[in-house]
Order: sequence, then structure tokens, then C-alpha cells
Amino acid sequence: MSQIINPRGKEITRVSTELFGQELTLEINRVGFRSSASVLVSYGDTVILGTAQIGNRPVQLDYFPLSIDYEEKMYAAGKISGSRFIKREGRPSEEAVLIGRIIDRPIRPLWPKGYRAEVQGIATVLSTDPAFRPDMLAMLAVSAALSLTGAPFEGPVAGLRVGMTESGEYKAFMGINEYDDSKLDLVVAGTENGVMMVEAAANEATEKEVLKAIEWAQEAMQPIIKLQQELIAKVNPEKIEYELIKPDEAIQEKVSAWLDGKLGAKVRKDYPERNDMLAELKDEMHAHFEAEVGEEDYADVKGEYSDAFQMAVFADSRKGIVEEQVRPDGRKMDEIRPLSSEVGFLPRTHGSSIFTRGVTQAMNIVTLAATSYEQLVDTMERDTTRRYMHHYNAPGWTVGEVKRLGSPGRREIGHGYLAERALAPMLPSVEDFPYVIRSVTEIMSQNGSTSMAATCSSCLALLDAGVPLKRMVSGIAMGLMMDGDTPYVLSDIADAEDFAGDMDFKVTGTEKGITALQMDMKVHGLPPEVLGKALEQGKKGRAEILEHMKTVINTPGEMSPYAPRVESIKINPDKIREVIGKGGETIQGIVAESGAEIDIKDDGTIMIASPDGESIAKAKQMINDITAEPEVGAIYKDKPVVSVLDFGAFVQIMPGKDGLVHVSEISEERVEKVADVLKEGDKVTVKLVAIDERGRLQLSMKAAKRELEGK
Repeated sequence: MSQIINPRGKEITRVSTELFGQELTLEINRVGFRSSASVLVSYGDTVILGTAQIGNRPVQLDYFPLSIDYEEKMYAAGKISGSRFIKREGRPSEEAVLIGRIIDRPIRPLWPKGYRAEVQGIATVLSTDPAFRPDMLAMLAVSAALSLTGAPFEGPVAGLRVGMTESGEYKAFMGINEYDDSKLDLVVAGTENGVMMVEAAANEATEKEVLKAIEWAQEAMQPIIKLQQELIAKVNPEKIEYELIKPDEAIQEKVSAWLDGKLGAKVRKDYPERNDMLAELKDEMHAHFEAEVGEEDYADVKGEYSDAFQMAVFADSRKGIVEEQVRPDGRKMDEIRPLSSEVGFLPRTHGSSIFTRGVTQAMNIVTLAATSYEQLVDTMERDTTRRYMHHYNAPGWTVGEVKRLGSPGRREIGHGYLAERALAPMLPSVEDFPYVIRSVTEIMSQNGSTSMAATCSSCLALLDAGVPLKRMVSGIAMGLMMDGDTPYVLSDIADAEDFAGDMDFKVTGTEKGITALQMDMKVHGLPPEVLGKALEQGKKGRAEILEHMKTVINTPGEMSPYAPRVESIKINPDKIREVIGKGGETIQGIVAESGAEIDIKDDGTIMIASPDGESIAKAKQMINDITAEPEVGAIYKDKPVVSVLDFGAFVQIMPGKDGLVHVSEISEERVEKVADVLKEGDKVTVKLVAIDERGRLQLSMKAAKRELEGK
């Protein structure tokens, strides 16, 4: 233990363990003296600061104000932002938002219900080893810091990102490119006793492969949890006093008694009707107790009666599932809500679809563009481009609320990314389909699992746009009610079951396997075998939804006449400069004259895009004219005469390439004077008959005529 003393008079304390061949160290009291707690996490060249702050002012809120953030710092990777205008960190990248969500999801359920103090956890990346991603160390940093505050956090938690090698072995802390090439990119977070969160991208991994990876990760993360427990024991943080804001038990008893006999089978209806019935019942309840308590006094406690009503409805939902295996809308445990879909209903878009499941409805629109529209990704970890993007929007009116419109929040970014990962492995390569693809889901109505509706609608719209998917993808959200140690797994959960349940488990895939996965727990961890049951039941549900989708569209449709056509040509990379021209003058001229969009790659591949085939042909010809080398025996049609001399005329067969038509090669008849036959600006057809040792081109008009006439 170091004897260095910090300004607060506390010794720097470190704990370490070996993890996958490297030392993992947690250190406190070196930095962050005024935070509630701060921890430096070091692993190889990666250093992350985790800070936790517990608010000390009274908070009058009806929710737990917890915020978890992940801070990318470009300096951590030895980089300055590649943006021309912005050089300092500002709004977090989508990558940072998603990592913040990953850290938040296993931590949020581990606080007592009714806790209302403001809590903030921040992971700041100070140094990053490019050999692996720092996100799971960031989760460790936040968990350790929260555990040292003395607040009632029921952690610690740990997480691992797991990949699969070609031999089928599981491995953590793989390189970024290794995860990209792996069949599985799986994040598992949990406590000492169970799994709290799972998120995965997969290339048709089987349910057994995913379950084994979860089991492997849960076991492999235990040293990280034990290291935090060792640090907590050394620090022995003083417990913070707090009060839990819980519903008034007397009010809950009165509401439950009033509702006795009014719920259960009487309100087991399809969701529009059930929701209306519950709303009417709630109004009756308020009228009853307002009359009993008095209008003025009741106004002060009306919110508590509403909360008690909701809690009673949740309890009734759980009771029906556990005791009768009947769900709030009367469905069986593995029954999926009614499905309907359509494609191609928007006339000017490149692809469109509507996917409806019960009251949940997702509209998806696909737009195709030339590869020049790829999104540049400039983050702490990556400098790359993004060819496929899925964006998700869900305004307030989709849940019957008035809500201010604004930029997408964490939920919208997360749902869009999940649907994006679900389809990404099934997209054709850029060589087979040279397009940038943007898929936008506009949620039309919400009642559970909109991210899975977004996945299904996106698949349909992609096919409608003519995208040749390798296989179709469907998705389903699974729920769970735990009764002691007995799990009750629900297929295709609606909002009522999500709010009342213990798990939200989303899984997408093809007929061959899983492509994406996201699971969040609301209880303190589950054994992997329970997740295995949900995976198997989800496989059946996915297949049922996929069969419905295939009745609507199952092969790529014809591309919209409004979508760009893209063709590619390959030139010598040494010729790129000639195509671009000085200051881009040449390429701009080609675009202006042809009307096509042009994207030039460093390897000499040129993508030419336009809805008009004639524009593409014209651009190709103009590029070929610049880059082509003169070929002996080739015929060049309608080429300009650039100068006329006594002994012949010079003709430009391609930019910068002039050749001589000798007077004897102009016509089969004798030509006495060249100027009598040709003048500057005339268009003629010539054949290249020879290139001499000095590179001079010898052209013939009469040889071209003979060949074209078949003589």
C-alpha cells in the first residue's frame, strides 16, 4: 500500500488481480477528492476514471433520478477529432450513448424501490489500449464507485464482452476487428448470483452457442466482482441514511379492497378494449374515493390512489399468469398477438412497409444512395464509415401523450441500433449491392416491443426496396414472471406484462440462428438456464412471425424507378488524378454534364449513380475517354478534327491524345488538298492503325470505313 497522502489525508489504496493474463487494478484516493466516490481502473494501457455522486438535497419525484454516462476523450487514444470544425468533445457519439445504456441497464435494478436521491455515475476514459474495447472496464469503474458511496446500491456488478473464435471457443477482450469478424459479439453483465443484462450481435449463432457464451461469461466475470468486494471491505464506506418513498399501505389496502372482484377474467380483453375498461374503472375508483374523502383533501392524494390502482392491476396480471397461465389479454403463454403487414404503400420512397402486431405498429422507409453518402464515424475508438443505418422515431402521440419533439434520446438511439444489428449480418456486400442504405422506422402506435416491430418492418421494407438480403429476419420480445424459483416465460409481451414482469428479453434472427439479442432484468439476477428457456420459446415465436412476413414478401422486389442505379468501373489508380482534374475541375464537369453522382475510391473503383441509365452511360464514357489508353485496331467514332495541315489532319481520339490522319488515309479516292475535305471541328471516325516508337498515333479514316462496312 502506497504511503502517498492526498489533500484529504487519505492514503491511496489499490487492489489487484490477474484477469486473462493481465493485471487489473482498482485504485482510490489519487484523484476526484470532492466526489462521493471515485475509482481509477487500470488494465494494460487502459485507464478509466469512475465517479459517483449522491445528491444531498430532497427530491420530490415519482421516479428514481439515476443518470449513467460514458465519456469518450479523444486524447485517450492519442487523437484529435477529424472534424474540420469541431476539435473538442461535445455531444456524445452514438457509440458513447449506447455504452452508457449498457452500463446503466444492469445497475438500475439494483437500487431499492422508492429510493429517490439523485445519483450520477460517470465513466471517463483517460487512456485506451487499441487492442480491446474499454466499455466493460467502464462498467466496472462505475459499479465500484457507486459501491463505495455508502448509498443502498445492491451491487457490485461486472460485465464482459465475449467473442467466439473460429474453433468455437469463447474469448473476452478481443480486438475490435476480431469482434467484427466473430460469429458472436456478446455483452453479459451480472452480479455474484446471476445475470442482469445481455446484449449481442451475432451472425446466425444458435441458441445453444449463445447460452454457453452467457454461462462462460457469468463464470469468467467472478474475479472482477470479487476484486470490487475486496476494495469495498478495505474502505468499509459509511452507510448513508435515506428514506424510501413507498405507496401508503392504507391507501393500497383500500384500493385493492375496492377492486376485489372487478379485475381478473372481467378485464381480460384485447388491449384496446382492456385499456378502455381499466381507464373507466380508474375513473370510477377516483369518483368513489373523492366522495368518501372529500374533493379538497382527495386532490392532495389523488396521485397516490392512481399509483395504488396501477400496483393492484400489476398484481392481478401476475396472479393470472402464475395461477392460471392466462395473460392480461387472455392469451396463452406462447401466443402471439394478431399480425398484419403490407409493403410498397408509399409511391415515391425506395422501399416501404407497415408491420402491425396487436396495437403495436411500425412503419419503415428505406432509402438507397450512392456510396459517397456513407456516414463518417470519428470516435475515440474508430475512424471508419457506416454504410447501413437504422433510425428509430417514436413521438409522444404513439402512446397517447403530448410530448415535445426534439432530437432522439437514449431509448430511440438504442432501439434503432438493436434493429440495425439485427439486419446487418444479412445485408449483401458492397460489391454485390453498391449502395448506402438508410432504414427509418416511424412508430405509429406503441403497446410493447416496438424495437422488434422495427426489425420486422425494416426487413420487409428492405426487400421492397430490392435489397437482396441473404435471409429474412424477424424479432420477438419475451417476458418473465418469477414465482419463487419457478419461471413463467411469455412470448410477445405487451406493455402491461413488461411493466408488471421481471424481464424484458428481445431476440432477432433468421431460420438458421440469432442475429441480435437484448435482455434486461428487473430482479436481482437470473441463472442462465432460465434464459435458455426464454431463448428456446423465443425461437418458436420468431419462426411464427417470420412465416407471416413471408406471406407478404419473401424475395427482393424490383427497385423503385426513383432509386438511383449504381454501376462501377475500375481504372488504373494512377489515373485518378486525371479524372479529378486540377481543383476537381474535371470531375465536376463530368457530374454537371452527365447528371450522375460519382464516387472515386482509392483503389481505382469508381461508383456512378443516377436513376437515369443514360446519365450513367454518359459518365462512364467520359471517364473512359479520360482514362483509356489508345489501342491499336480500335475504332473511334465521331472524334473532332483539331488541326488541318497540308499533309493530313490531327484528330483527338481521347482527351490529350491526338493522332495523325495522313492525307493518303482520308479516303479511298485521291485527296489533293486536305482543307478541301476536312476543317477544324469536323467529327470523323478513325481507326488506330499503329503507334510508332516515339508514341505517335497513326490514324486512318478509310480503314475505319472499310471495317465498319465489312469490306
